[in-house]
Amino acid sequence: MNVRREAIRFWRHGRPVDIAEFHPRTTLLDYLRLQQRHVGTKEGCAEGDCGACTVTLGRLRGGRVHYEPVNACILLLGQVDGAEVVTVEDLAAGGRLHPVQAAMAESHASQCGFCTPGIVMSLFALYHEGERPLTRENVNDALAGNLCRCTGYRPIVDAALRACDGAPADAFSAADADTAEALAAMADGRDVFVGDETRFFAAPATEDSLAALYARHPDATLVAGSTDVGLWVTKALADLDKVIWLGRVADLDRIEDGADLLSLGATVTHAEAHRSLARIDPDLGELVRRFGSAQIRASGTVGGNIANGSPIGDLAPALIALGATLELRGGGATRTLPLESFFIAYRRQDRAPGEYVRRVLVPKLGPGQAFRAFKVSKRFDEDISAVMGAFRFTLDGRRIAGARIAFGGMAGTPKRAAEAERALAGISLDDPGSWGEAMAALGRDYQPMTDHRASAAYRSTVARNLLFKALSEVASGATRATRIVGVREAMEAAE
Repeated sequence: MNVRREAIRFWRHGRPVDIAEFHPRTTLLDYLRLQQRHVGTKEGCAEGDCGACTVTLGRLRGGRVHYEPVNACILLLGQVDGAEVVTVEDLAAGGRLHPVQAAMAESHASQCGFCTPGIVMSLFALYHEGERPLTRENVNDALAGNLCRCTGYRPIVDAALRACDGAPADAFSAADADTAEALAAMADGRDVFVGDETRFFAAPATEDSLAALYARHPDATLVAGSTDVGLWVTKALADLDKVIWLGRVADLDRIEDGADLLSLGATVTHAEAHRSLARIDPDLGELVRRFGSAQIRASGTVGGNIANGSPIGDLAPALIALGATLELRGGGATRTLPLESFFIAYRRQDRAPGEYVRRVLVPKLGPGQAFRAFKVSKRFDEDISAVMGAFRFTLDGRRIAGARIAFGGMAGTPKRAAEAERALAGISLDDPGSWGEAMAALGRDYQPMTDHRASAAYRSTVARNLLFKALSEVASGATRATRIVGVREAMEAAE
């Protein structure tokens, strides 16, 4: 019988920590700094961009502890249930600096030091989980979520290359078996419920428990990775009285990668989904790699990116172009619908009270199908799109037999370009002059707005150009002339 647990439990400093009383909106950063007085972890932007608040969570996967960087400023305290929490104060052992800390000092990689703890923690995660052999590109990607205004990245990257290129050999790797045993003991399969019926943090262990709880409290806030909800707390100062965290729901994080269909559970993180999505198409893999930072990809989820209904979420347009469907559950009933039908208006979705997204079904490319996806943003890394375009063409020889086109940032919801799709039917890839009508049709499909990211005119021009770029690449089969980064030939050769 599943007797619920009325405290969260995590591992820290080699021992279990139980917390039975806390406000549901409490962030991990506030707990560390205000309650524990562990102030090495800093608060900078309070929105998960600067990385000064980076800590790592160790979670048990495949029999060993995996360390992932997270933004403590937007992660809710309850989300660390079942994990090992590691901060910058924990790294030195026996009077000796951790190898990452020593390399940072020896490379003169810190000046003011405010952001240094977060940088060290990102490199600690790279030290344990980074690909080997380590490349400068790997390091740059690991540090994309950490700002340094003082030192400059050259000595920081040098420190990473010095410290992180070999197998991990620190106190944490030495204690891996003991930590894994402790985390396994914490995985008790019980529902967590801290609080009462008017204010609580809950973490159901099964879908049945989740469905029943959400049906009873449809006004509760569902949290998966907290990369969006966390900003409600830090920026909008939202007083979240009822929080249901999905991170402990069994099988909601399942990936089923079949021959023709990829099934992603709602709590699969972007980091976990990356490899499977990249196998569908290299552009999809590159799109996911540019999802925020390593910290955001480790926390943010596929289901959360879709369920929050953002018109500028990058994943939804790409999956709409691929013809994805969504599965929802409310109470004991489930239903499916095309992903594009889920979005009704700005921040409004086809989701009844007490109903939640449980998984996304993504068709793989079939014979004669070509896919392209492009993200346009002011900053290459860790930035929200001004325009995101995704295109799937079904080819009959050198003619387009059918097309699915979706854009983000061009309307109040991620939206298909029905007029442009019709205009593309039957045109030749060998006749660029015939592409103009489809490009013009985008003006009938979308009436974008002007905001601080881009003007309406800019967005309209970019959308037309992206369609032309996609058609040009599919027609030529090459991308070296159309891309500065993300060249498909190089990505395919690296697989």
